[in-house]
Amino acid sequence: MKVEKVVLDNFMQNEGPKVEKTGTSFSEILKDSINKVGELEKDANEQAEKLVKMEGQDIHNTMIAVEKADLSFQLMMQIRNKIINAYEEIMRIQV
Repeated sequence: MKVEKVVLDNFMQNEGPKVEKTGTSFSEILKDSINKVGELEKDANEQAEKLVKMEGQDIHNTMIAVEKADLSFQLMMQIRNKIINAYEEIMRIQV
């Protein structure tokens, strides 16, 4: 069995990762994410109110909305904790 040489011209060039700059900052992305969590929470509250008032009998969609809001809030809190830990770690660095 003959093994032939594989030539990958583009693979050998080491130009580094290509990152496109979109112009959005970390703070803008964080604010947008927090707003989305707030919207999910409002939606879950509206769904729960409709269920309590017997305007909608769809408990499945209500529970899904509540779980989405809960999971997104938990994720947001974990991200906040990681950011605080990173900040504290940076502050401990001696210059």
